[in-house]
Amino acid sequence: MPGVLTDENASTLKLAKLGQTAEGEYKGTRLIADQFIASFVDSGNALMFDRRPLEYPLLSVPPHLRMVICNWSRLALLFAAMLSLPTPPSLAQGAPPQQGAQVEGIVRDSTGKPVAEASVRLQEEGRSNSAETKTNVDGAFVFLAVSAGTYSVRLEKSGFRDAIEDSIKLTAAEKKHYDFVLRTSEVSAPLSSTASSSSLAAIQLDDRPNFTVAGITDSTGAGGHGSETRMRTGEALAKETLSLESGESREVPTAAPKAGAVGHETHASESVLRAALLQNPRGAEANHRLGETYFHSERYCEAIPLLETAYQVDPGDHLNAFDLALALQACGELAQAREQVVQMLAQEKALGKKDEADLRRLLGDLDEKLEDPLGAVREYEHAAGLDATELNYFAWGTELLLHRAAGPAMEVFGRGVRLHPDSARLLAGLGAALYTSGSADEAAQRLCEASDLEPASPAPYLFLGQMQAGDPAPPPCVEQKLARFAQDQPENALANYYYGVALWKRDQGSENSESLERAEALLKKASAIDPKLDAAYLQLGNLYFARAAFQEALAAYQKAVAANPLGSEAHYRLGLTYKRIGENAKAQREIEEYKQLEKTEAATIERQRRELRQFLFVLQDQPSVSHSTSDPLSPSVSK
Repeated sequence: MPGVLTDENASTLKLAKLGQTAEGEYKGTRLIADQFIASFVDSGNALMFDRRPLEYPLLSVPPHLRMVICNWSRLALLFAAMLSLPTPPSLAQGAPPQQGAQVEGIVRDSTGKPVAEASVRLQEEGRSNSAETKTNVDGAFVFLAVSAGTYSVRLEKSGFRDAIEDSIKLTAAEKKHYDFVLRTSEVSAPLSSTASSSSLAAIQLDDRPNFTVAGITDSTGAGGHGSETRMRTGEALAKETLSLESGESREVPTAAPKAGAVGHETHASESVLRAALLQNPRGAEANHRLGETYFHSERYCEAIPLLETAYQVDPGDHLNAFDLALALQACGELAQAREQVVQMLAQEKALGKKDEADLRRLLGDLDEKLEDPLGAVREYEHAAGLDATELNYFAWGTELLLHRAAGPAMEVFGRGVRLHPDSARLLAGLGAALYTSGSADEAAQRLCEASDLEPASPAPYLFLGQMQAGDPAPPPCVEQKLARFAQDQPENALANYYYGVALWKRDQGSENSESLERAEALLKKASAIDPKLDAAYLQLGNLYFARAAFQEALAAYQKAVAANPLGSEAHYRLGLTYKRIGENAKAQREIEEYKQLEKTEAATIERQRRELRQFLFVLQDQPSVSHSTSDPLSPSVSK
């Protein structure tokens, strides 16, 4: 029952009025709020005072908050339902406070310390007004009584870079927690493959990295820079960077033909080679030549016994031994392949640096597949030290990035870019590492440069497209490059989709109808090219929803669900649309489906993170072991 002022508590009221008088004489004001709250508040509760009927109900306060302070200029955060003040869209309007959702979080710096007095703004998608608060001494913030919808949270503090978490989907009475990491604004400067940069200028081109990988641990609770959306995107980019490795990483040494380079005479020569082998079944050359033919025809398992026989007869034939190791790897005999490489390194004392580097890189490939990432990263580093090729730097940087050592990966990719400025994939890897570490704008600049180096390659554009999903205001070059992608590859569904998203992000909420119509046309084209591209339908639905064209939005979201029934966001958006058109039963069904799918999706991602072991590393100037959240471009890195 809410409290009401009566004669029974008049004495308490008198005390409050005496306090008002004292404050009035001291400050010249006529306020009673401080004294009234002090008199009537109860432990663990916040007092809501409605001055019209003189009611003062108590609201339970989350136990992690030490106090609740009412800033009278922002009363809407807690008291809008009672005080008839202007209510931002993030608040439950006309709904009981207990039914509102809650958004809370903790803000830390890159060393893990809480950041106090950071400004936190909560804004509903498609609306201009917002609600704000500040973090307390523990870096905590909370928004209560938030209505269902899609929101973004933006954090700002002087001396730090802004952090953004967008696409926060809230249902009634739902509580969501977010952990943020703010990076200092002076940590890293823009970087260019052609111009000098304070970030890369600190990286010296010697044989020693400025870090040491000291061990591995699981990734549970490892945290990240910025938001869960960005963290997931960063993890996806790390995996996709690995796909940029060409077949070159598994080629035999340059003296041998490339894998798959098979001539028209293959079948004819095979019969000749078989006949030669029958004449000399233990001959090293006869076994090697037929085995090599099978190897280059990708008949790896058939090649193995022939190459093994040749190796037993002549273990000094480096080319045959290397082919054998590669065939064992391709056939899934990883442990045997590793043993073969180790034997080659032990036996061949006269190996040149290039040949040894090739073996070290192959050993790294095998160690990673054998779930020994620590061994793998050391072999990749060894290979790059022996032979500073673009391939060896790319393999080393990718391994670091894959195991969440973003700072060291930035150093390796950055050094590789300076050694090989024409390598688009090294720039793309550097962009992925920058994004993972929280430097989204710099990451976009590197990827824009990579797309200029190889305009026909889709990889940099696809990276840019994924990154813009977690960035409400990407750098101008992103839209320019995605426009080129769509122009150069008009029948590529993703090219049309990503450019459409870029236009929509730029002009949503504006009066630029021509640009939004262009975005709509691109999204429709993307879905026509690839009817299974559920993201295109989803974005079309968002565009229609923002226009309040709910029937069109409904149709688009239904197509997104049909294309991918396991996509949680499509069900969520469909539920919101049903609610807007008054079909509450269907809305509730879709929201429940969304909750279940999101829970399953989150559990899958968490399991994958636990399974992916993370590198622990030590910076040269710092004695303590660091995770990938350490400041990756600190000036102290250089020597």
